Amino acid sequence: MSDRFDAVIVGAGHNALAAALHLAAKGWRVGVFERAPVAGGAVKTGEYTLPGFRHDWAAMNLSLFAGSPFFRQYGAELSRCGAEFVPVAQPFASAFPDGRWCGVSTDATATAARIAGFSAADGATWSTLNQGFGAEAPHLFGLLGSPAQFRAFARFIFKILRAKGIGGSLDTARFLLQSPRQWLEQSFESPEVRAMLGAWGMHLDFAPDVAGGALFPYLEGMAGQAFGMALGKGGADTIIRALVTAITARGGVVETGAEVMRITRDGTRATGIELADGRRVAATRAVIAGVAPGALTRMTGATTAGFDRAMIRYSHAPGTMMIHLALDGLPDWAAGPELRDFAYVHLAPSLDQMARTYVQAQAGLLPDEPVLVVGQPTGQDPSRAPEGKHILWLQVRMAPGVIRGDAAGQITATDWAEAAEPFAERALSILERYAPGTRGRILGRRIVTPLDLEADNPNLVGGDQVCGSHHLAQHFLFRPARGHADGSTPLANLHLTGAAVWPGAGTGAGAGYLLAQKLAGH
Repeated sequence: MSDRFDAVIVGAGHNALAAALHLAAKGWRVGVFERAPVAGGAVKTGEYTLPGFRHDWAAMNLSLFAGSPFFRQYGAELSRCGAEFVPVAQPFASAFPDGRWCGVSTDATATAARIAGFSAADGATWSTLNQGFGAEAPHLFGLLGSPAQFRAFARFIFKILRAKGIGGSLDTARFLLQSPRQWLEQSFESPEVRAMLGAWGMHLDFAPDVAGGALFPYLEGMAGQAFGMALGKGGADTIIRALVTAITARGGVVETGAEVMRITRDGTRATGIELADGRRVAATRAVIAGVAPGALTRMTGATTAGFDRAMIRYSHAPGTMMIHLALDGLPDWAAGPELRDFAYVHLAPSLDQMARTYVQAQAGLLPDEPVLVVGQPTGQDPSRAPEGKHILWLQVRMAPGVIRGDAAGQITATDWAEAAEPFAERALSILERYAPGTRGRILGRRIVTPLDLEADNPNLVGGDQVCGSHHLAQHFLFRPARGHADGSTPLANLHLTGAAVWPGAGTGAGAGYLLAQKLAGH
């Protein structure tokens, strides 16, 4: 293997791999070095319970990737390399303690009718929002896809002003600053409809009362209605395997089991990397670090006081526990068998419960009623399990990385080695209330604590699956720090990528693709 590349990339998450593929396509020779035995970071799939049961380790929903500008450019190539999606017409639903449920599907009439079952006014509101989404989507997706530069955001503001005028532009600005609760309570009267949409904020560290979070329940609701959801055929790692194949076909190198210990430098210029086995690899044009901000300064040594301080003080979101279940059948939902047809079922019955859960986790407490995201991928993709069998992908939000106590006063352990089992049982008891008999269908299970997630992937600090809070002070031009939202660092030729860089978390590969476009000139 060559010890010299145009670009050396630390880590093989999907953003890093997207950057590598784009640079390789522009003629750069790229080398990607990943400490884990497989590429993918949080986007990987394995038999974590029993043979033949393929579970997505962390990320399951690939809608952002399938709809991304990156995939529009490289989709044909990745499809030839094996990437395959399963379209989902029933993306998400919520079940409620009174035995009712509400869900969003690509059938607009059916969705509006479900919502109208809770409130006729809300059904009408939903239809109005749905009709207006085509006009709003280009503005919002344009914002989220813009380079993190003042000039790019200025162009966005100009386009909004030209399209909407001053009044309409101020309405958009107000919406972008609102909390989920503010927007949901102003838009819908049913507490259940509010909860169904508000649950999406919890995926991205936006509890109901956090400013700036209204955008995500709106976008997920409208996008779920318009496009459904995309799952990876056979597992989310379908995109990772295709990316690695495409990169190597273009002459790049992706090496796993290769831990990078430090980034080498010549004064204020990054020159390459040093691996744990002592090898040195030179980078003639760029070193790209797909790492959490706090790890960057440990790899580079001191740069500038302001930048180093910002990286060390970068704020992470509360953690997540994953529970992977191998089952002999899908859950029997008390609210009705129709729920088996949805990719996600949220068990988050009210905005107040979500707000309480978030505050408890932020305080270091095991929540008394965590939010559950119940993924049912084998209802859409039977290839993930043996014939007639199923898996559940259970995401327990929120869970503190460091336990200071138990909000319910029942779990005395304050280390995850002892707290994992009782906290998982709490989550499974919640699931059992909504789907009686599920425990009896479990053939195998794997509990993954926040610290397990971090041990597997150091970017998931404290089990933070979104690699950093997306609150307003750490988003847009401030992600990960003012002046560095484009991935730049004080060291020449050194760049940061991944979910910690604008546009942030999710599987859209935006951070990697935008960085590679900047480096390659287009």
